[in-house]
Amino acid sequence: MTTAIAEALSLENSVKAQAYGLGFDLVGITSLGPMEAADAFDSWIESGYAGEMDYLLRGAAKRRDSSLPVPGATSAIVVGLNYGGREPSGPVARYARGDDYHDVMTARLDELHRWLELEALRPVRGKAYVDTGPILERDLARGAGLGWFGKNTNLINPRIGSFFFIGVLLVDVDLAPDAPFEADRCGSCTRCLDACPTDAFVEPRVLDATKCISYLTIEAKGAIPPEQREKIGGLVYGCDICQDVCPWNVRFSQDIREEPFRRRDILDGDARAVARRILSMDDDSFRRDFKGSPMKRAKRRGLARNAATVLGNIGTANDVATLVAALDDPEPLVAEHAAWALERIRNGRVIELSPRASHQARDPGLPSAGRPPRRPHV
Repeated sequence: MTTAIAEALSLENSVKAQAYGLGFDLVGITSLGPMEAADAFDSWIESGYAGEMDYLLRGAAKRRDSSLPVPGATSAIVVGLNYGGREPSGPVARYARGDDYHDVMTARLDELHRWLELEALRPVRGKAYVDTGPILERDLARGAGLGWFGKNTNLINPRIGSFFFIGVLLVDVDLAPDAPFEADRCGSCTRCLDACPTDAFVEPRVLDATKCISYLTIEAKGAIPPEQREKIGGLVYGCDICQDVCPWNVRFSQDIREEPFRRRDILDGDARAVARRILSMDDDSFRRDFKGSPMKRAKRRGLARNAATVLGNIGTANDVATLVAALDDPEPLVAEHAAWALERIRNGRVIELSPRASHQARDPGLPSAGRPPRRPHV
């Protein structure tokens, strides 16, 4: 057998072909062991930048050494799945508009695991991780050659940008690793840092999550600090701004292909329409409309808090009735933000969104506009 044929028939190439066949857009392989980014991650937590995300403290030893979560595992198969960076901006971050990516990705990685067992002719000890355990997926992805850490902390791939999910399958199979991605292709560009409405970047590649709109609208459980509310503009859940302006995304982001990630009807309309709809929900309608959605993470109270904040930023007199009704919300958190919003409308303090933020609040069904010149992903 020639070398070329042997390489074509290698298990590594078969794994990658199978992964692509399952619909993944990126796939690479890396070896397990001590994690290069572990010290920086620990320092980040010690600096208080994780805010209320105490779960990040759990499993520290496993996070520092990727061979520990699955005893006997020696290799990681790392995949990326595009979720549609070409979709128009809107009040909800692109990743959260459809079905929960954890479920979609894990099901496919489990299928890849079953296939590998058939190929290996033995049970393969392994486990899939999709943002669900003490695994530094981004570090593993860089080690597998899938991209570099952008200044906005996202993993950027030179072919598809950064609008993709990362998944990892740890296995006790010795697979030849790919070369890590060593280059930094951000150069002198600082568009992501300059565009952040809340100045959440302490420095390139260091994010103070407590100031990030995604954290404020998803992870934070209490009141949004008053000094940050106006900066949220028309964003109801999450934020894509630092990805939107990245030249690699402007040029290389992909159309949405996965039906599970397409926007739900409940999110149709502009930011005001989405905010009014959410603010008017009770617990039953919330559970029904967001079943299987990643937006459930914020719970109804969190989403309603966000919705009231958005109406306080971009609402009009036509939104007063919705906000007045929210003053009687069973959650004091929601009522407090509704009162804040009413006061702003009453005093004429509703903001005109800057060009940078206004595209986030427009009707998600409208064509994308106002994107920066073409040029390049977490």
